[in-house]
Amino acid sequence: MRPLRSASWFSRLDNAGFEHRTHLKARGAPPEMFDGRPVIGIANSASDLVPCNAHLTALAEWVSRGVLENGGYPLVFPTMSIGDSIMRPSGMLFRNLMSMELEALLRANPLDGVVLLTGCDNTAPAYMMGAASVDLPTIVVHGGAMINGYVGQRTVGSGTDIFKLYDDFRAGRMTESAFLDSEASMSRSDGHCNTMGTAATMGCLAEALGLSLPGSAAIPAVDARRKISAQLAGRRAVELVREGLAFSRIVDRRALENAIRVNAALGGSTNTVLHLTALAGRLGIRLTLNDFQANCEGIPLLANLVPNGEFLLEEFYRAGGLPALMHAMIDRLHLDALTVAGRTVKESVAGRGTTDPRVIGSFEHPIKPENALRVLHGNLAPAGAIIKPSAASPSLMRHTGRAVVFESIEDLTPGSTAKTSKSTPIPCSSSKGSVRAAIRACRSSATSGFPPSC
Repeated sequence: MRPLRSASWFSRLDNAGFEHRTHLKARGAPPEMFDGRPVIGIANSASDLVPCNAHLTALAEWVSRGVLENGGYPLVFPTMSIGDSIMRPSGMLFRNLMSMELEALLRANPLDGVVLLTGCDNTAPAYMMGAASVDLPTIVVHGGAMINGYVGQRTVGSGTDIFKLYDDFRAGRMTESAFLDSEASMSRSDGHCNTMGTAATMGCLAEALGLSLPGSAAIPAVDARRKISAQLAGRRAVELVREGLAFSRIVDRRALENAIRVNAALGGSTNTVLHLTALAGRLGIRLTLNDFQANCEGIPLLANLVPNGEFLLEEFYRAGGLPALMHAMIDRLHLDALTVAGRTVKESVAGRGTTDPRVIGSFEHPIKPENALRVLHGNLAPAGAIIKPSAASPSLMRHTGRAVVFESIEDLTPGSTAKTSKSTPIPCSSSKGSVRAAIRACRSSATSGFPPSC
């Protein structure tokens, strides 16, 4: 084992070493915590401001237990937390700030390895980016999805079905009291959204990248197996340090290409493009839209999950979770890529077929022929744009009409009374010069949004 990074803090017999040890002993650390054992940081993104992550402090206790069991010294530390259920205008705007904070904390403290506790949409990519820059042995423990929601006798997914319920209320198909009552029955436990949105996608892709223990990403937040998985991750984090398995030895181009392919089969979020590209940049790996297009070719949708299908994360986990989906596409993966379990992808998914083909399909019997990602080029997006065919109605796959550029999200809202509301129609037949000029003008506003294509 290489010399521990923490030794330069704790093994010194001088003023600095004395100060480092005495203050931790004031917290109850016994002398043996400084005998040269691996020090494992547990990055905790829990916050009451981010309900999806609020339960992570309890999960940190299980990680700590695992670290202690395997002869390590656990140190839990908080970071900022970002989410999209309360935070305005979007947690995405704070992703890089969160990654920078984690990076700074890892560099400044006596940590030999780190366990990342993640949950809401941008938390996992922010943490992975920060950890990639420091390149310590790293393992991701995702917080898991909430349990299924119900409105009446109908199963509903948190996040996605909000829009349907609001439309029913506005159209008079749902009373005000029923609409308000559905808030409690839709989201009814700890955890992030139980649909295949960005939170679930990035949890699954952390596993596909090899950064999470196989089979852990889809465990529901309140399932006892989530605690067991966290404890096992704590144990394994100590071994990663002893084995010298740094972040960059797990996540390389093969791992990134596996994640792109898995996202296609999952019907995962289009935000994957933003997050994987940023992660690759931290590792010095060039990843372009052409790489996404090439790695998605010929992969059908294999996961029958909302918003692409009919089931939620609970059913996905019961059907075998990510190992079952990766087993179904085993011929399309880099099987020699390494995982934090110390095994290759091939070894991790061997024999892990699905128990429910309604939820996880196969290449012979896919859920849909279209996958989660396609790259477009056109006069409105000369540098390229992303669509999600697996979640789109067939009628949207080919459309002729004018594009309308809104100046703000408020302007886009139906019935908006925003004083500054106005929109600019851009016919698809316009010259490239005029379209690009309009888009440049649109981009000049920090709150502007623009459609990806005609």
